[in-house]
Amino acid sequence: MFFSKGFFFFAIPSLLMCLVLTGCSLVKLNFGNSITPLEEKVVSGEGENKVLVLNIEGVISNQKKRSLMGSQVDVGMVERVRETLQKAVEENDIKALILKINSPGGTVTSSDIIYHEIKFFKEKQNLPVYAWVVDLAASGGYYIAQAADTILAHPTSISGSIGVITVKVNLKGLMDKVGVEWEIIKSGDKKDFLSPFRAITQKERQLFQETIDNFYQRFVRIIAENRKKLDHGQVTALADGRIFSSEQALKLHLIDHIAYRDEAEDLIKNDLGVKKIKLVTYQRSGEYKSNVYSSLPSQPVINLVNLNMNILPKNPGPHFFYLWMP
Repeated sequence: MFFSKGFFFFAIPSLLMCLVLTGCSLVKLNFGNSITPLEEKVVSGEGENKVLVLNIEGVISNQKKRSLMGSQVDVGMVERVRETLQKAVEENDIKALILKINSPGGTVTSSDIIYHEIKFFKEKQNLPVYAWVVDLAASGGYYIAQAADTILAHPTSISGSIGVITVKVNLKGLMDKVGVEWEIIKSGDKKDFLSPFRAITQKERQLFQETIDNFYQRFVRIIAENRKKLDHGQVTALADGRIFSSEQALKLHLIDHIAYRDEAEDLIKNDLGVKKIKLVTYQRSGEYKSNVYSSLPSQPVINLVNLNMNILPKNPGPHFFYLWMP
């Protein structure tokens, strides 16, 4: 991309002036890769008994986080989870892990990988894992919570939405109206399976449903394996996509406790047999996290051609989601 000197002489001062006039007191222009190693940050408590807080926030995928200028500011969620757990193994002083979940879910594969990584970490390190639901642990968020030994939820949290969804756009009617026609040459009649430029056939719908059903059965099986008070049939009866309040989820054995932060900490202390715990998190230089309720910074992404709020993957093709899409 080419810009003249005159562009920078005009654009940069103008941008800064606009920021000043709109009341901004801090300007951070990020033109390059600014990813730094993870560092330990104490968020509450004291003592030698460290409990690591791992944030599962937002839509679950492995998309890179980028700044307004397009530079990468953080790795994808799957990469960050893996990096965090690896650091915890290297530090070798963590007594327990808390998954702080606030997510509507995300892609099937990213949800499953994060679940697997946490389960592997738990078994390798022989540590208790707690899932603490703040606002939302729906679909893929609840899937990841299955890696925990104990699931706790805030009194006003939402859980559930057990199921699979995908979205196919049919643009044929629109293309007909504007007089645009796509000519596709293919080796087989299903090579353009789920093309947005034609309607899906009944046979294709059947094949697609089989894939959805496979992912759905995996979700049900994962819950049945990890929620000891529920069998496969009971989970299936609850897995119709509905959401549950904390009281409903507790009654149906989808969670184990309803607890505020201090109550959750008391439960962990009791399980560990200690009087004090120190909650820590791993963050990058420049990230601010004052307490356990703080969220990781989310850099804005503006795409004037495809404004999708970072929910849908950027690569083409159909995608399968463990995602609550009300």
